[in-house]
Formats: sequence, structure tokens, C-alpha cells
Amino acid sequence: MKKVFITLLCLSISAVAVKAQDKAAPAPQNVPLAAPATPPVDENAGKFKFEEETHDFGTVPEGPLAEYDFEFKNTGKSPIVISDAHGSCGCTVPTWPHEPIMPKHSAKIHVAYTTNGRQGMINKDVIINSNAQQNPMRLHITGTVTPKPADTKPAPVPNPAPTK
Repeated sequence: MKKVFITLLCLSISAVAVKAQDKAAPAPQNVPLAAPATPPVDENAGKFKFEEETHDFGTVPEGPLAEYDFEFKNTGKSPIVISDAHGSCGCTVPTWPHEPIMPKHSAKIHVAYTTNGRQGMINKDVIINSNAQQNPMRLHITGTVTPKPADTKPAPVPNPAPTK
């Protein structure tokens, strides 16, 4: 009798627990996540206007630096202050103006790519962080690095053995 009572008690508790779960709100399924809110663009901020945002070095030899100046004009209503610029790897080094670029004024971002030991395709980015409307701003460099020519020194000619 005791076993029957304990069995009925366990079944009753299980039934109550199942009913309690049915009353809970069902978990949403396949609900798309909301896209992160993009901050509003300040219409009065400075604005980059680059002559070109991608530069193709073409074919360059391995060894010397491949360098280019990205020229831009501030076409916005406020000065642009560049806080940082960095390449997508250590072989791409930008140099930028640290003073504010006033509206209607121009400036340059110098990019140097180290070709030594990097044969093949160039496909790198430079990321510019600033207070401009386009933040971050991306510039791009492409090209191909050809290998250094092999040394063409003639092989030494062995001396003939002296004859007796």
C-alpha cells in the first residue's frame, strides 16, 4: 500500500510540474535579432573627399618601399581631426597630419608598403579613425611584388691540378 501511495504522489507532482510549464510563455523561435543601431551622422562634421580611395602600385620590384600619397580635401563644415591611422598589417605604415584639417583645405596621408620579403600580390587596407562623417575611413592599396633577380655571378672555375 505504501508503494502505491508513493507512486501516485510522484505521478501527481509530475503532472503538476508539466502543467506549470505549459502555462509559461513559449520561448520565441526564429526571431531575427535587431540590427545594431548606427549612430546618426553629424551633418556639420568634416567630410573626407579623396582623389582616389584605392591605389594600384602595378608591378613593383622586391626591396624598395612602395609609397603613395592619398590626397584629400575636407568638404564638410567642421575641421577633421585624425586620431589614428593604421595598416592592416605591419608592412603597411601610414603617416597622417596631426593638426586639424580645416573645411575647404587639403592634406595627404602617406602610405609606405615594405616590399622586402613579400613577393606576390599586394592587397592591404589603411584604416583612418577621425571625427569625420566617414569614420572609420578605409583606403586600399593593391599591386604585385616581383622577386629580386637572382645573382648572376659565374661559378668559379676550379684550378687544374699541377702536373709533374
